[in-house]
Amino acid sequence: MIKDTFKIIGVMSGTSLDGVDLVWASFHFDQKWMYKIHQAETVAYSVEWETKLKRLVDFSKAELAQIDQDYTQYLVGLIGQFISKHQIASLDAVCSHGHTALHQPSEGVTYQIGNLPIISQLLQQKVVCDFRVQDVELGGQGAPLVPIGDALLFSEYDFCLNLGGFANISTDIEGSRIAYDICPVNIVLNHYVRQLGFDFDDQGKIARSGNLDEGLLEQLNSLEFYQKGFPKSLGLEWVETSILPLIDAAQLQLKDVLRTFTEHAAIQIAKEFTSKTNGTVLTTGGGAYNSFLIERIQSKTEVKIIIPNPAIIEYKEALIFGFLGVLKLENQPNCLASVTGARHDHSSGQVYYP
Repeated sequence: MIKDTFKIIGVMSGTSLDGVDLVWASFHFDQKWMYKIHQAETVAYSVEWETKLKRLVDFSKAELAQIDQDYTQYLVGLIGQFISKHQIASLDAVCSHGHTALHQPSEGVTYQIGNLPIISQLLQQKVVCDFRVQDVELGGQGAPLVPIGDALLFSEYDFCLNLGGFANISTDIEGSRIAYDICPVNIVLNHYVRQLGFDFDDQGKIARSGNLDEGLLEQLNSLEFYQKGFPKSLGLEWVETSILPLIDAAQLQLKDVLRTFTEHAAIQIAKEFTSKTNGTVLTTGGGAYNSFLIERIQSKTEVKIIIPNPAIIEYKEALIFGFLGVLKLENQPNCLASVTGARHDHSSGQVYYP
């Protein structure tokens, strides 16, 4: 290893469109990798950007190319402001996920906007980005990319659970890291709570006040997806065709929908911990703040559900994309074939110099 300490900015934008997450962190290697978060913040998207990013699949190639230019400039502005605001000096690199515009790995296609080479010149920083393309070229799914960070930065936990739009998990099985989607979570809960005029169910209070509908619960738990082994993944289309029609047909009060779906998610999530009865589960993502959901999961398993500090709950992905950049700079594997299905582990991403 040429260096043992790196000062990095990690940049992440996910499908939830909450905004752009920025993390200034240090990574240090001394027998194992360690990290320290110095500053982190989320910059919310304007209505204009949110509307545009929701519709990326609808644009022509020429329109998408222009949006890519505009979004790269937009990220330059945000990162530059972040550097100035926190008076950050002597960075080793800015490591950016960009924003996924197209992702059809079965067709050999993945495209993240915001990763154009000009970003390094405009920032006057070394930039590591575009982490998915090489994996898809090697026959992989180009996702998930976070599990190697789980393995190297959070190895003290038996499981890493993310409660976002979907619940997903990563863990070691017989020496290999595996990761997969478990079930929908916030993508369904938020869909229904919006009908009550809220963006989300604060701490699961509305769900807690509802009644459990055993009939709907049985229907949800009987869905074919839950009988499949890993690797497996979920998308919005499956929710719209398999989950929402079942719930709507039950014609329940919204608080009972939230109560029943929370129970469904807790049952499916708790099932994944049976391999290690006394294990520990690092839990991140917005669902970590849903105390009712956490209670229901914990009631069904012997493992210990651990909720970390808010910086890890909210910025773990941006932190890990920063770490993927460090591994790329060191030419160490940052994509795991056991997770993505690529032909072999590899060091993925583009490095641009100012």
